Amino acid sequence: MNIIESPSRDTWKTLTERPAKEASDLGKIISEVFDKVQADGDKALKEYTLKFDKANLRSLKVSEEEINQGVALVSEELKEAIALAKQNIKIFHASQFISKKVVKTTEGVECWQEMRPIEKVGLYIPGGTAPLFSTILMLGIPAKLAGCKEIVLCTPPDEKGKINPAILYAAKLVGVTDIFKLGGVQAIAAMTLGTESVPNVYKIFGPGNQFVTGAKQFALTKGIAIDMPAGPSELMVVADQLASPAFVASDLLSQAEHGHDSQVICVSNSIESLEAIQEEVAAQLSVLPRKEMAQSAIDNSQFVLIPSLVDQIDFINEYAPEHLILNVQNEDLYLDRIVNSGSVFIGPYTPESAGDYASGTNHTLPTNAYARMYSGVNMDAFTKKITFQKLSKDGIKNIGKAIELMAEAEGLQAHKNAVTLRLEALENEA
Repeated sequence: MNIIESPSRDTWKTLTERPAKEASDLGKIISEVFDKVQADGDKALKEYTLKFDKANLRSLKVSEEEINQGVALVSEELKEAIALAKQNIKIFHASQFISKKVVKTTEGVECWQEMRPIEKVGLYIPGGTAPLFSTILMLGIPAKLAGCKEIVLCTPPDEKGKINPAILYAAKLVGVTDIFKLGGVQAIAAMTLGTESVPNVYKIFGPGNQFVTGAKQFALTKGIAIDMPAGPSELMVVADQLASPAFVASDLLSQAEHGHDSQVICVSNSIESLEAIQEEVAAQLSVLPRKEMAQSAIDNSQFVLIPSLVDQIDFINEYAPEHLILNVQNEDLYLDRIVNSGSVFIGPYTPESAGDYASGTNHTLPTNAYARMYSGVNMDAFTKKITFQKLSKDGIKNIGKAIELMAEAEGLQAHKNAVTLRLEALENEA
């Protein structure tokens, strides 16, 4: 693990590159799966599930009996932990509701906006090496709060056609409407197109590998919305000379264990700190169950010495990390200047794991520098805002002339006439 010392700005673009994606024919594979699902429906879904997940399914939908059996296998201790997380996530997201506020723009002209739920949403939940039941809480709770009528969940089964019990428990807890044993591109295709068993939805949420991410982006071409183009997980930690090397190393590895293509970057103003952190990474890595996967991610990662505070902040904004940990004494000097990050974790006792599970914020966040223009999932993601306006007689009188002039200048006579007729009617009343 080399330390890059005081890199010049013209090298930052290279330093902040994400791991290269594999499968140059990704688009072709995704298109073929969508076409097959469009043509053959459930039959195609079962064939792909047998091919990729080694599960021979009679039914794609998880039955109520299967759900109850799974729920019974979840320990009471885990249920209590999930309940705590659910409560905090609910409190945080409920605070994001926008109440109706009528604004008088001109005398007699009232405008306002109101939130309305997206009626049908789809949740994709990875279920392979790490069954992410926590993501169900992050997506299902705001969906339910927003008032979404249908919440469809797809997650891949194991070779026996079973779904992880914690996934089933979390899905039932948050009020998921239907659960399907589907993973990968075929799951996204099913929720996009609809089949005999799987209803189509209006918007798809959830993380996944490059195939799932690519399939979500392909779904956009079919008229379906997505939360964001989220790919492999990533983390940047900024640590000063007083940061605990053990804490920093544990944070770096907590993201590195997500997958071979994850990436972590550690920035410090102290070469001694970076060296101590690297020693801790090696020690903690050696005893991790997912050691091989975490090591691959560490190989994709960087340890960077940047002495200047201004340069550190600019480097953060250039990278636009999904997760950013500020393990520094002078955190206030950073906060107002950070403009590109999915979620920020402040201080030595705020591990990224808190946001992943139970602090209340959402862990579905933009990756691959999309934090420059995307927000993480929040209540807005599950709603639309409809604008309303109401003009009185005085209102149309006060802005009517301006509308007529602007419409005529654009050559839209019918637009002008819609106002002129009303103004003339009011003159005749007088």
